[in-house]
Amino acid sequence: MIKRNLAGHRSVVIAVSAIAVVAIAAAGVLMVVKPGGTAQATATATLGATGSASASVSGSQTTLPSPSDTPTASPAPGELVYANLDGVLIRADLALRLPMAISIGDNAVARPQSGFSSASIVYQGYEEYSEDRYLMIFQEGTASDIGGVRSARPYFARWAAEYKALYGHFGGDTKVLSQTIPALSASGSIYNMDDLSGGSCPYRRITTRAAPHNAYTTSAALIACLPKVGYPTTYQGAPVRPFVDDTQTADRPASQSITVPYHTVSVGYQFDPATDKYIRLLNGQKQIDPANNQQVFARNIVVMFQTVSNDYFETSTGIQRIDIGNVGSGKAIVFKEGKAITGTWKKTSDTALTRFYDDSGNEIPLVRGEIFIQSVPPGTAVTYK
Repeated sequence: MIKRNLAGHRSVVIAVSAIAVVAIAAAGVLMVVKPGGTAQATATATLGATGSASASVSGSQTTLPSPSDTPTASPAPGELVYANLDGVLIRADLALRLPMAISIGDNAVARPQSGFSSASIVYQGYEEYSEDRYLMIFQEGTASDIGGVRSARPYFARWAAEYKALYGHFGGDTKVLSQTIPALSASGSIYNMDDLSGGSCPYRRITTRAAPHNAYTTSAALIACLPKVGYPTTYQGAPVRPFVDDTQTADRPASQSITVPYHTVSVGYQFDPATDKYIRLLNGQKQIDPANNQQVFARNIVVMFQTVSNDYFETSTGIQRIDIGNVGSGKAIVFKEGKAITGTWKKTSDTALTRFYDDSGNEIPLVRGEIFIQSVPPGTAVTYK
């Protein structure tokens, strides 16, 4: 048995027979331990012009699976392939799971929330009342607790639609429930799992938090509910981003610090060149995931500058709802491996994948692993050094 600790905090156990070990080694796929003791599957591969990887075997060239490739046949469950959302090399049964996007509150009384350390992609964006909210998207990572689950907003549903994901939430504003979610569901862009509309299968209330911050779920509960409601269990072929392998340790800067301010919390990141990861901080303190008591890390941080405007006044609740302009384009900064790349984000429609381009118009490849996407209004004082 080989225990693989993915990105330092996602544990996956892979059973490999002696014959399989020989086969994997022959294909150029090895289990290696990186600085800091992180066991990680890697490949003796080089990237071609298209971003796909190939491995040399006895002088011949064998193509490894790439997130940009269209598979010609379904891989075996134990086969190693690249995960669709964050590009990590992992077992096919994990890499190809249906993405599950969950709305998570960020009121001060809701912290610390659970699930961060197992998510492939995390969005953080504005909400009404000068609050903010998260969208955690899970694929190969398995979380023993996810919460607290909160209500939907149109812009979070549009982000979930980029991955043809399950969208888990507790109700939502009038517009998202009557317009956005029905339209995205009808087009097959999201699979709605609303606790307040007959979708309570995966959710539970915990007793250690007051409502509405006490709705929780788990990866196992979400996965078990998929066939019960007739939803698919595997990725449904949405487009993917380009990914690259880590640079050599000697080529990484010694440090980088980033600060992204929100109204109720200051989000920080500290780069660790030895592990090629960013330690995530909240108000200057290391963020720990209570689901597993692990430090929360990022491998990529993307800051998107997006308009925040009043959308409509909901007369039934007396709440002024906002909208985030996450369709279109705007300024972006991509942080990876201790470096900052300024450029542009682009999302061409409600269901299109948001892509990131440098100032020369080239799409920016991300390093394999967790992606934290920070949506803030233009003019926000994001600092880094």
